[in-house]
Amino acid sequence: MTTAVAAPFRFFSLQVVRTRRLGPSLARVTFVGPDLHAFHSDGQDQSLSLFLPHPGQAEPAVPVELGDGWWQGWRELPDDVRAVMRSYTLRALRRDADGHTAEIDIDFVLHGVEPDSPVQAGPAARWAADAAPGDRVVLLGPAVADNRAIRFRPPEDTDLVVIWGDETAVPAACAIVESLPAGTRARVWLEVPHAEDVQELKTAADAEVTWLVKDAAGGPEATLATLRGAELPPAGHPYVWIAGESGCVKLLRRHFVGERGIDRRRVTFVGYWRQGLTEEQLREQG
Repeated sequence: MTTAVAAPFRFFSLQVVRTRRLGPSLARVTFVGPDLHAFHSDGQDQSLSLFLPHPGQAEPAVPVELGDGWWQGWRELPDDVRAVMRSYTLRALRRDADGHTAEIDIDFVLHGVEPDSPVQAGPAARWAADAAPGDRVVLLGPAVADNRAIRFRPPEDTDLVVIWGDETAVPAACAIVESLPAGTRARVWLEVPHAEDVQELKTAADAEVTWLVKDAAGGPEATLATLRGAELPPAGHPYVWIAGESGCVKLLRRHFVGERGIDRRRVTFVGYWRQGLTEEQLREQG
């Protein structure tokens, strides 16, 4: 199968080698693949497109042989054949003795899979909950280490890193925090559905990490109130990274720029999802 797409991204045929449940609503899946040595990324919030098979399919249907025309070819496939595409961030990669990528980890939010969940599980959550070694997927990922799908880019003069993310941004946020060098000051808020989803992070940075268990009744306004009430360390050149549900992200961006006076050019904000809409519906609006 020809997997090349225009640089800096290309298709990778992968299979599951390990799975690990991180909590009631989070699962980690580890992948390997014959051409993963060509996967390159230096970013901690590297965005990826993952293609999953429908139940009963041995592998996802993606017309990668069309090269740059794969998108149109994929859209033209029947709904019950066309691979499910979802956006994720890289949690970690591990290299072999030659420095080539050997394994990658992707963390999945199991919305709707948790016990007594009020929402219906989507296709990616159902797939991740049942994933087993040997399961096959296709990934559209970076072939160039520094690429446009990396968003965390603090300026060189940054003297304070501020991070907020909900459960969909926890994988990227955790990877960022773990990568911060010694001497870096960081203030971090990570929001998860259950106390059992809280993870232990190891970092050389001077980082204060606060885990927030979601209050379903409070929603984005409760999150905004929490950050409004927080005292940030004094800084001359702060950098802010916020990611998660787009409505909440917009509220927090206005808070940091409008209320705290942080230069908007030093605030990176990414809406990973939107309340009430599927990824397909978001693409249609797109």
